[in-house]
Amino acid sequence: MSLEPSAQSFTEKQGQYLAFIYTYAHMFDARPPRPTCSATFRLAASVHQMIVTLERNGLIRPSPGVARSIQILVAPSDLPS
Repeated sequence: MSLEPSAQSFTEKQGQYLAFIYTYAHMFDARPPRPTCSATFRLAASVHQMIVTLERNGLIRPSPGVARSIQILVAPSDLPS
């Protein structure tokens, strides 16, 4: 039994954010800063709201004791490419 959320548990836009966070974290070993997310998605205020929504829906969580750290709780194979 898998405890990871599946691709069916998030919207297309949420999947785009998850894929971006996953890719950025693997490239730079850190969560993308909000200005980078805002520039990528051409949004400002809604980036914070999306992060809050992803966390509330159990798709991400902060890494305890690590600043600017997010754990993606979705299997990489379920993320959009």
